[in-house]
Amino acid sequence: MLSERLFSQCFLNFSNHKLKNMPAKKLKAFLDENQVKYVTIRHSNAYTSQEIAASAHVSGKEFAKTVMIKIDGKMAMAVLPASYQIDFNLLQEIFGTRKISLANEAEFKYFFPDCEVGAMPPFGNLYDLEVFVAEKLAEDEMIAFNAGTHTEMIKMKYKDFERLVQPRILKFSWKVVSMPGDPSERWEMDY
Repeated sequence: MLSERLFSQCFLNFSNHKLKNMPAKKLKAFLDENQVKYVTIRHSNAYTSQEIAASAHVSGKEFAKTVMIKIDGKMAMAVLPASYQIDFNLLQEIFGTRKISLANEAEFKYFFPDCEVGAMPPFGNLYDLEVFVAEKLAEDEMIAFNAGTHTEMIKMKYKDFERLVQPRILKFSWKVVSMPGDPSERWEMDY
């Protein structure tokens, strides 16, 4: 009886380990097929884009967070720097509709069966989703992003990402918090 339970537990742990690595393998295979140079970074379990960027020592401006939105009821990806937020008023102006909202996990988790919920990479083209990239992110030479799990990210050239995904680049975000010394920000003396 003990050996059966031990075997079952070992099998479950092995299966869970294989499942957790599956999303990254699919994405890496796609990148390899397209001859893209990238770096894989493993980090401790983290769930918010700012936590992930900090744990891997990546700038919040370079970490691309994937936010699922609905435009007139159709699911889409908004990709922006971790330190930025979506301006839904700007998106409404851009698309000429008031029906733009944040999607909740229950609405989008089935689009990404091979990813941990909330850790999907910004490759909407792999999931038949339109991708919109914030203008600020497109200015970066390098970007990093979730690789389908909460413990692994990929860092690559933005130009390679743009070539593979072919997103629409729009101005729809703003920086949440500015810190003195952040090289991506210009500070004025009128605090």
